[in-house]
Amino acid sequence: MVAGDRAVGRNPSARAESENTALIDIPHDHLLDRTLDLLPERHRVLATPPRGSDTAPVHGDAGLPYLGRALQYMRWGPAEMVGRYRKYGPVSFSTSLGVDRVLVGGPEALDEVLGRRRRDFGQGWDYFIGPFFRRGLLLLEFDEHKFHRRIMQQAFTRERLEAHLAALTPVVRESVERWIPQGGKAERTVRLYPTVKELTLDIAGETFMGVDVGARRTQLIEAFVDCTHAGLAIIRHPVPGGNWRSGLRGRRVLEEYFTAMLPEKRRTETPDFFSGLCHARSEDGGVFGDADVVNHMIFLIMAAHDTTTTTATAVAYYLGKHPEWQERVRAEVLALDAENDGAAPAIADLEGLRDLDLVVKESLRLMPPVPGLSRRAVRDTEIAGHYIPAGTPIDLAYQVNHLLPELWTRPEVFDPERFGETRREDKSHRLAWLPFGAGAHKCIGMHFGTFEVKTVIAALVRAYAWQIPQTYRMPWGYTSIPFPRDGAPMLLRRRSA
Repeated sequence: MVAGDRAVGRNPSARAESENTALIDIPHDHLLDRTLDLLPERHRVLATPPRGSDTAPVHGDAGLPYLGRALQYMRWGPAEMVGRYRKYGPVSFSTSLGVDRVLVGGPEALDEVLGRRRRDFGQGWDYFIGPFFRRGLLLLEFDEHKFHRRIMQQAFTRERLEAHLAALTPVVRESVERWIPQGGKAERTVRLYPTVKELTLDIAGETFMGVDVGARRTQLIEAFVDCTHAGLAIIRHPVPGGNWRSGLRGRRVLEEYFTAMLPEKRRTETPDFFSGLCHARSEDGGVFGDADVVNHMIFLIMAAHDTTTTTATAVAYYLGKHPEWQERVRAEVLALDAENDGAAPAIADLEGLRDLDLVVKESLRLMPPVPGLSRRAVRDTEIAGHYIPAGTPIDLAYQVNHLLPELWTRPEVFDPERFGETRREDKSHRLAWLPFGAGAHKCIGMHFGTFEVKTVIAALVRAYAWQIPQTYRMPWGYTSIPFPRDGAPMLLRRRSA
């Protein structure tokens, strides 16, 4: 079956039955959604191509003055990006918070930026997170990025990952067991998103820092949240009470915390990532200075902390909506426990959990924790035949690829088997599925993050059962990283042994 056949064969009534309709089609069941959708288009062109050029100008909607289409994105997320793709094609113009930007979607257009013309585009994350996560790996580019990544890879070897997995497993199991009182079939509604966020900070303390964050847990969580949310602050100045000011304050908290730990980490080599960065050496003897270690630690903790929380929440949501998959995942987890006599799993064990792997991949397709990539044109160039002047910010909306019917059978339907060996729809195009990015900036912690999510979900299905009402839809909000606006309340029921 070719990609185009999937679109023709799709059941048009499927979206009405799916919990994922709002990821693809703009909802109209709330006054705010209807109001935003009624705003008139303000057609604009990015720039006129140079004389003699055979490129076309980039067209689009400038949206509201200054705000542009930021409110639409924060409300609708992927549905906003898919709507732009349908209306304007793979390359379109908009403004956001006073900045002219270009949105790129679809596999062929993304391939020009990430593949054929990749040297025309540097990283574009400074605008969003530069002041708060400065000189993190994602914010470096070209040769400097390559140099830092080569050193950092020494902290992500399979041997180190095995040690991290052994350390995080008991932390996860003990924490998850405490969510509901022991005895009988006790049950309680847990706001999963903030609860998992606290857990991931405990994991970060154990595996990234080799410390118990203890009494500083709340302060550190608030600092990371403030830094992350500041990236889409509407007022981008440190005014009292504003997100921007909170983000800068959060950055100072994190700098002071990691800087104080540096001397001890330099003196003694331990299995955690912090120590790994302090002692890592590239093949040619390159090392990180103190400022580099602190910058990379702040960025790595943020990336692992927030992305794991969103992914684990999405996986738990889909397992609650699809109890048959929850039972399949639970059965293979319990079988592995029996085989290992309850011991912590190795990497190979987690890799062998086929059904859990399929569910995680499908959840990442529907709700990737970083739904796009940010680039910047470093010279005059083009994308899909459209003129792009130097300096233009580029938003690579790869989540659009995750939702295209020409790449996926009924993309609005939760269907983990699409990743099974007999179908492998993720191979319909090499850029069909990009939850970890692509190219030189592909997530360096993708394997660790996947193991962490699987460990959390394994502990969850081992201890509890849950089912989410058919009428409930996760109210995702969209800033730098998607999050459930209601905290993802889930009624967890303790399983009998």
